[in-house]
Amino acid sequence: MHDRFFLTPVAVSVGAGHKRMIASLSDMHEFLTEFPPSRRRLSYGAAAKACEAARAGDISAESARDALITFAVTAGILWPSEQPIVSVKPVARGHSGFAA
Repeated sequence: MHDRFFLTPVAVSVGAGHKRMIASLSDMHEFLTEFPPSRRRLSYGAAAKACEAARAGDISAESARDALITFAVTAGILWPSEQPIVSVKPVARGHSGFAA
């Protein structure tokens, strides 16, 4: 069986400030298998079933990706699409208080 890739990878949080990129059905299967059973909910089961159906060729990889995103949102692990600013560089200022 050949791996099928997503058009756009899905980024999920896997710990404090760490993200994991899920780019294919194999990545999705591995991630879902490793996900802690104590944190699994209904959307986990739907994502796992969608992954298996896509791997079997019954649904598209993008449909499985959509199920993964739904699971990640409900589990609170979807990585934000826009990164917050984590550091600011000081600006040199002239005598008037405006940036030079």
